[in-house]
Amino acid sequence: RYREFYQCDADVVGSDSLLNEVELIQMIDEVFARFGIRVAIKLNNRKILSGIAEWIGAPDKIVDITVAIDKLDKIGLDKVNDELREKGLSEDAIARLQPVILLQGSNEEKLQVLRRELSASEVGLKGIDELEYILRKLSASSLRASLEIDLTLARGLNYYTGAILEVKALDVQIGSITGGGRYDNLTGVFGLTGVSGVGISFGADRIFDVLNQLNLYPKESMESTQVLFVNFGERECEVCLSHLARLRAAGIRAEIYPEAAKMKKQMGYADSTGVEYVALVGENEIAAEKITLKNMTTGEQSLFTIDEVIALFA
Repeated sequence: RYREFYQCDADVVGSDSLLNEVELIQMIDEVFARFGIRVAIKLNNRKILSGIAEWIGAPDKIVDITVAIDKLDKIGLDKVNDELREKGLSEDAIARLQPVILLQGSNEEKLQVLRRELSASEVGLKGIDELEYILRKLSASSLRASLEIDLTLARGLNYYTGAILEVKALDVQIGSITGGGRYDNLTGVFGLTGVSGVGISFGADRIFDVLNQLNLYPKESMESTQVLFVNFGERECEVCLSHLARLRAAGIRAEIYPEAAKMKKQMGYADSTGVEYVALVGENEIAAEKITLKNMTTGEQSLFTIDEVIALFA
């Protein structure tokens, strides 16, 4: 577990429409397709979990049930059942819960079983309707990720009221790398009632670890600066900034050292960060309207015009 982490959120607040869930799932699919990470999107609905709690005769134990079954992947079925016993569920309730926890089949088959078993639960049927709507709308789009109803998905945060989802990386052993759901009543905690919301959070640290393990960083993202301008002072800096703009416009990765530090420090920075060329623009170069370009690999250096520098990288 990451005790401290960064996350990147996407939320829609003030709309009850389930199209928001559809678009957030499409967003998840697009993000991980661009990363090149194969993922499975796990989907459930908090109303279905409430319906299941009613069905097994333990509606008042919904929080205990969700907290326990959410640990299934981590601690296994036997320990989940032990925890349910500790929370006061009867053996009959635990027995009735087993086939639901272990329900297999396609998304359609799972929903058919749920609709039959939860036929007496108004809230459970509402959750099934919501999942069916989301799946139906998503069927019109070509998701690259697999989308699977997972009835053990509960997410420990009890403010969720509708759809809940998690994303698992398929090629790396790691926990959820994205999660979220609908939280219709959350703003009421802050005195703002009647404002629904739904959102997702990308786990930046975990995604970073997956990219590292699978070596999926785009090659260009790992490329260093091609040209570093040495900073000799204010006047020289102004000329370098003009050159920088030209190089960057030509697609050349260029930067200027931010301070007029000692040459040794600036060259050390260029060497340690893998800069290809160092550009020197002093009084002589300014007068000649040229740039001294030093190859950091060979040590050779020559005078070039700005156009010649650009042509060198073409």
